[in-house]
Amino acid sequence: MKPERIVGRVSSAPGSGKTSEPPPVGAKSFLGRPGERLERRIFSRRNPTSSATPSGYAIKPLTRPTVLLALAALALPSFAQDLRGTGDLGLVIERASGSVQLLDTTQKTALQRVEGLGDLSHASTVFSRDARYAYVFGRDGGLTKIDLLTGKIVKRVIQSGNSIGGAISQDGRIIAAANYTPGGVKFFDSETLALLSEIPARSEVTGALSKVVGLEDSTGNRFAFSLFEAGEIWLADLSADPKTPKVTRYPGIGKEPYDALVTGEGRWYVAGLFGEDGIAVLDLWHPERGVKRALPDYGRGDQKLPVYKMPHLETWAVAGNLAFIPGVGRHEVVLVDIATWQKVGTIPVAGQPVFVMADPTGRRLWVNFAFPHYDTVQVIDVESRQIVHTMKPGKAVLHMEFTPRGEHVWLSVRDENRIQIHDAASFAKIGEIPAQAPSGIFFSARAHRFGL
Repeated sequence: MKPERIVGRVSSAPGSGKTSEPPPVGAKSFLGRPGERLERRIFSRRNPTSSATPSGYAIKPLTRPTVLLALAALALPSFAQDLRGTGDLGLVIERASGSVQLLDTTQKTALQRVEGLGDLSHASTVFSRDARYAYVFGRDGGLTKIDLLTGKIVKRVIQSGNSIGGAISQDGRIIAAANYTPGGVKFFDSETLALLSEIPARSEVTGALSKVVGLEDSTGNRFAFSLFEAGEIWLADLSADPKTPKVTRYPGIGKEPYDALVTGEGRWYVAGLFGEDGIAVLDLWHPERGVKRALPDYGRGDQKLPVYKMPHLETWAVAGNLAFIPGVGRHEVVLVDIATWQKVGTIPVAGQPVFVMADPTGRRLWVNFAFPHYDTVQVIDVESRQIVHTMKPGKAVLHMEFTPRGEHVWLSVRDENRIQIHDAASFAKIGEIPAQAPSGIFFSARAHRFGL
């Protein structure tokens, strides 16, 4: 039996005069100094004073480099198996149990449940810029940071008495939380969740505090939000110093703004109005131009139609210069020319739309509905403006989320306690995951988009 050395290519037998090739010059690792040959052997030739083994070799003590090399060889396979990306991960809110399930969109499965997140009856989520961490905003004012890779809660704070969502800054350093009680916005360090600053939503016109709604992130570490009772839009700029936000106020924008959106490029902030018809629009490229009113006939109208659930504006579908938005109290999707902010048409649908969402290709729109049509989902072709498919996944389809490149769509079916996965091209059901009263589904691809 001929001994071998532990490093490099296969070594020749001792005494042959041949040696292994040394590591490349400049290499630096646990194997030794740059260019150093690891010529130490586990076995050495017997000498007159050594205790011989049956093979004629004496055992020589292991040296430190050899031990490190052996340990590394054992560790590397396990380490490689543990490595994974986060681009296909996400979570679903389980509103009734104060928990979330972590999701793998490639394997179309749930990874684990994370509990102890408080009141999630109206919860939302944003993601860190590396897509590793999810920040969950609970209705009870809880802000929870979750590690998607370990499935652990990293940090949790109760930052208010009643909260309604949040946002993350363009550079990923600042988390913003919108609060009903006491009314205002708080800003946190995304690493530690330490409080950086806060803006009380006290109107300079009325002197009273207002609920904050429609908090959205935009370019330049700015955040736009609306004051419900005061009827104002505020723009907070944290680019210079997150501890001292610069606030620009726009009063008199309309009665009771209830929700808002920022368009995908971060330019337009659009607030919907509950107290009157129309929308309020702020150009974030030119905030000095102020807020303008548009779509004077968008809303409940003179008939004051019953509204079973106010539609969400955050997921306006935009294709070219057209935006497709849910009609308020009407069985229609409204088409808006973004260049002029004028209504240019409608598409009849099965019920009162809640979400109108474009798939990532922009070719199709998926629409879900308020009660009593909340078991239905319809798909609209953008080119023809026609409904091309209607499905009934089950009672209370609350939310939809597309995989990053749009091949699949995931639906939360609350009253059936499940998530359904459909092929976005054929509409066929391709998977199902049990969940406890699921509502919002959020995938980590949102980390790289404004207003989500």
